[in-house]
Amino acid sequence: MASVEILLVAAGASLFMAWAIGAGSSGSTPFAPAVGANAISIMRAGFIVGILGFAGAVLQGANVSEAVGGELIRGVTLSPTAAVIGLTTAAILVAVGVFAGYPIATAFTVTGAVVGVGLAMGGDPAWAKYRQIVALWVAVPFVGGGIAYGTATALRDERVPERLAVPLLAGVVGAILANVEFTFLGGAGEQASLVAALAAGTDLAPLLVRGGVSVAVATLAALALWWDVRGDEARGQRHFLLVLGGLVAFSAGGSQVGLATGPLLPLVGPLGIPILPVLVGGGLGLLVGSWTGAPRMIKALAQDYSSLGPRRSIAALIPSFAIAQTAVFFGIPVSFNEIIVSAIVGSGAAAGNSAVSREKMTKTVLAWVGSLALALAVSYAAFAAVSAVL
Repeated sequence: MASVEILLVAAGASLFMAWAIGAGSSGSTPFAPAVGANAISIMRAGFIVGILGFAGAVLQGANVSEAVGGELIRGVTLSPTAAVIGLTTAAILVAVGVFAGYPIATAFTVTGAVVGVGLAMGGDPAWAKYRQIVALWVAVPFVGGGIAYGTATALRDERVPERLAVPLLAGVVGAILANVEFTFLGGAGEQASLVAALAAGTDLAPLLVRGGVSVAVATLAALALWWDVRGDEARGQRHFLLVLGGLVAFSAGGSQVGLATGPLLPLVGPLGIPILPVLVGGGLGLLVGSWTGAPRMIKALAQDYSSLGPRRSIAALIPSFAIAQTAVFFGIPVSFNEIIVSAIVGSGAAAGNSAVSREKMTKTVLAWVGSLALALAVSYAAFAAVSAVL
């Protein structure tokens, strides 16, 4: 098969993977807590998250894409056949999870599939990268769930006035947002945050500028929400929920698109194709997946895992946003399902064990672990079989 033909097949597999991610992970998780709190309808959430996910994919998707495409295996470069087999294996597993109603961890499946085909090609394990990835994967349930539990507990405490607590949380989100990196703030092929861009344009000490800008953005965010909350607390909480859902949706696009486009980079790089068109294509796949398949998973996350009110939904989304941006910054493939489910369970636990479906969680964790092992084994065997035939 000619190189152009197999490149088209690989691109088709990448789009399939992007659709599966949009339908299952990046499309369903960001607004699930807001839907559970009745702040937005399921269909409207799917529509908005698709657009924001596309924007995140284009503006933040480079780091994770490069990590998935070139840092998961050593000694070899993914071949077109390996990319097709790895992407197709992962996409099928994620799609099965979507239609079965269980959120398969996309980072687990893609990482397992890429490592599987890489090992089948004779590559060496990238142990340093694996330790970094596993450390984040293991920390997510404890950090995200713990922060969500603590935040939800504080918001439920009658001694903590919500008119002050919720704007303070908005300030924390504002400080994080000031340090989020975007492609349009950096140089050619680079990303930079607002604080970094302003620090580079002044003669002041970088640490002073970073701290000052972060505090300023946090203060503006807190004051804006305080003004909204003081008139109507319920309305202010709904608005905050929608903003948080939008930020998480944007972060999901920046993180998850790399799982679909990363294996393509070793193929398009030698052809002189820049990464931006690849990210645009992956972003469109996420958008279509969000519009066509996300409502089913939004319903599963919003209603089946925990009965969430506005306060617990806020508590779930804040750590989800922070963890997602941490993963984007370090270029680590991470599952948004793991992030959001852990946060939902943590915030739901603040209301007592009755708010959390343990049976559902047990099955989900088993699906995560199984998808990693299955993706690695199937992709390894599939590539070995195809290589033997060809």
